[in-house]
Amino acid sequence: MSTATPATTPSAKKNLGYKTFAIGKFGFERDEYFAHIHYPGGVQTMPVDAFLRALMRDVGWGFFYGTVNFDHVIGTINHYGTVELFAGLLNEAYRSKNLHYVETFDSKDLKKVFEQMLDDWTNEGFDPYAAPDETGNAYGPKRGNNTKALKRERIVSARMVGLPGDLPYRTDAAGQFINRQFTDVPQDSPEVHAEPGFEGEVHAFNMFAYASRSDVTWNPSVVSNVKDSQICATTEEYILPIFHGNDRVEWFIQVCDEITWEVADGKTGNPRAKVTMKAGDVAAMPADIRHKGYSPKRSILIVWENNDSTLPKRYSGGELKPYPVEF
Repeated sequence: MSTATPATTPSAKKNLGYKTFAIGKFGFERDEYFAHIHYPGGVQTMPVDAFLRALMRDVGWGFFYGTVNFDHVIGTINHYGTVELFAGLLNEAYRSKNLHYVETFDSKDLKKVFEQMLDDWTNEGFDPYAAPDETGNAYGPKRGNNTKALKRERIVSARMVGLPGDLPYRTDAAGQFINRQFTDVPQDSPEVHAEPGFEGEVHAFNMFAYASRSDVTWNPSVVSNVKDSQICATTEEYILPIFHGNDRVEWFIQVCDEITWEVADGKTGNPRAKVTMKAGDVAAMPADIRHKGYSPKRSILIVWENNDSTLPKRYSGGELKPYPVEF
């Protein structure tokens, strides 16, 4: 549920124009610079632009695989039908002092509140899906909205990109321009030499050129689904807005440029590794960690996930080891 802003909140005193929101015993309010998350026993404050970028991914990804940590205190855990909203649950210091708090909600109920909050708190010109240099700022009193950016629909291909019957290939003519940091990505199309009689059935396209026109960061630009195998090409710039806590092994293939990953223990947040991936590198993120990426120049990353719904229980129960290979 959402509630109107009470007259006693700082937002109302300054008449900033933002609503407050609540679900269960969690409350959310923002001022000019910060988002404040209230819960029994405490309140956590985050820069509002960082909060909105994290919230956008949690909503856009449908709470994703496993855990979405907004910061070191606040986050959600997806149980695929229900979601845990927590404060301090996966923080060793909070847990050791019994300062953590968690509630479970139906996914659709929490998603509704998060969507309403995103729409009300996102000002005109600010796009929480875009890199900082591509969008306005999130600060100040309420100033219009950017509902169009928040509700952008993924383009779903009816068949391989570029074949007759599919949506148009990404081109300048279609209004999908090469990103300012991808001007060095070749845009030429592959040569296809089909056997006689198969000319209309064989096709190829330049996936890197396609991804170079993506207008979002840290969000799938191209997705291929084959049964439980999901491969996503993404474009990454600046900072992954969340710490992603895995509930299964996640594979990364660095296509161009580089990303540095901070890797921490999934339950405690204690550091475990720092990994710098350069073009051509492949890494597997184990099922018991959380990770956050830093990309100084826009890069292309391919992510592979196994969508098998039995995996979280098999990993958490110890049936499967959290890493894919033993050396």
